[in-house]
Amino acid sequence: MAETARSESVRFESAAGRWILLATVLGSGIAMLDGTVVNVALPTIGRDLGVSVSALQWIVNAYTLTLAGLILLGGALGDRYGRKRVFVIGVAWFAAASLLCGLAPNAELLIAARALQGIGGALLTPGSLAIIQATFHPDDRPRAVGAWSGLGGVATAIGPFLGGWLVDAASWRWIFLINLPLAVVTIAVAIRHVPETFDPRATGRFDVTGSALAALSLAGVTWALITAPTAPVTAALAGIAGVAAGAAFVMTERRVAEPMLPLDVFRSKQFTAVNVVTLCVYAALSAVMFFLVLQLQTVSGYSPQASGLATLPITVLMLLLSARSGELAKRIGPRIQMTVGPLLCAAGLVLMLRIGTDAPYVTTVLPGVAVLGLGLSVTVAPLTATVLASVDVSRAGIASGVNNAAARAAGLLAVAGLPAIVGMTGDGYRVPSTVDSGFDKAMLICAGLLVLGAVLAWLTVSADALADKPGEPEHAEPECRTACAMQGPPIEGAHLDASAADGSARERGTE
Repeated sequence: MAETARSESVRFESAAGRWILLATVLGSGIAMLDGTVVNVALPTIGRDLGVSVSALQWIVNAYTLTLAGLILLGGALGDRYGRKRVFVIGVAWFAAASLLCGLAPNAELLIAARALQGIGGALLTPGSLAIIQATFHPDDRPRAVGAWSGLGGVATAIGPFLGGWLVDAASWRWIFLINLPLAVVTIAVAIRHVPETFDPRATGRFDVTGSALAALSLAGVTWALITAPTAPVTAALAGIAGVAAGAAFVMTERRVAEPMLPLDVFRSKQFTAVNVVTLCVYAALSAVMFFLVLQLQTVSGYSPQASGLATLPITVLMLLLSARSGELAKRIGPRIQMTVGPLLCAAGLVLMLRIGTDAPYVTTVLPGVAVLGLGLSVTVAPLTATVLASVDVSRAGIASGVNNAAARAAGLLAVAGLPAIVGMTGDGYRVPSTVDSGFDKAMLICAGLLVLGAVLAWLTVSADALADKPGEPEHAEPECRTACAMQGPPIEGAHLDASAADGSARERGTE
């Protein structure tokens, strides 16, 4: 089924355009909110449910695990069966899982519900931008994507504040239950106002085996890292199983006709190098977000709301500077920014070592947070643009999806492994001295990862990576340059061919 004429002629200023934008912003905003509110509530959840730090790690990682493992499949499902349909199913699934999270009587059920949330996120996240790319008029598409990413960034910004306020004023359960009314509005608007679109070229079999093996591999390695301090034998077995599943995944992707992850994309040394830099940057970022909240609440005595507000400058700086950073990278090349940016982030983490029992926000917390935010603002847009520019324009959707999955996998493994490395196990997250010591070690390790990422960027990223090649079409430069990428780089929808006579999608959404 081809894209309809209507789906190619929606204008930004029209009522139809505003309704489509509202539905997609609300849908992606729910997932963005969830990604930032949970960390703020972790100490309170731990005390209320009486769980160890390993359970807190799983509360974060269960969501990331299923999201990272299935997000590419979610984009492919939307292309085949209808982006609107899969988006609506994803929002409904996410809402149902959020209800289970809010009602969970113990950590085990909460972790299971978080994994279900990740499945919903994998269905709705790629679909939100794909709908915009497929429905708006080509002339209005960049403006619509910019509005989507900017408003999504606002959702990311208010997440920590909203989460902290809900924990202080009511209960941690409301950080999940707040998703229900938002989901109802999103579904109602989408059903009534969003046209259905498909990719007429999306044929063949889905790589379900590859998706399952990828998720099993991540799950096995994550299980091994989290349980190693308390159950080394079980951890070893889980690690072996995870590595075996990873090897089977690679073999499967080599054999299947339409793999979830075409391995030949890694023939581009530039693409491979930038993804390694992504692993370093986002592993460090995810670990910082996990440890900083524990440090502020357990050691410095901040309330959940205050600790949520503490990280707000990161998001504000990214919203203000990311677009300018992307434009600068186009002029001077991405190499300098992808080197300087991680070094700035590392400097921010070193400044955070000053956060202790007596931690006035302006003089001890804000400097480190602000420098970290500045470093991320310098890094993220050039990183995303370089990933897309390192492959053929026809594979932009795949490249973006791989880069986003790599970032989430890096965060997953960092949160799984780092607490044990720095000595924060069992009930240690409740003991101020243990948290303080572990926080300092974690910041130094994360700073080291960022320095490694900077060195790799300097050695491997081409200074002219974003330059247009003579005789070739322009690179798939991301339109979504203002997205606030706190969990992973923006998922860029593949660019649609404005000149196609049949109006069909040139790319496969945000696969």
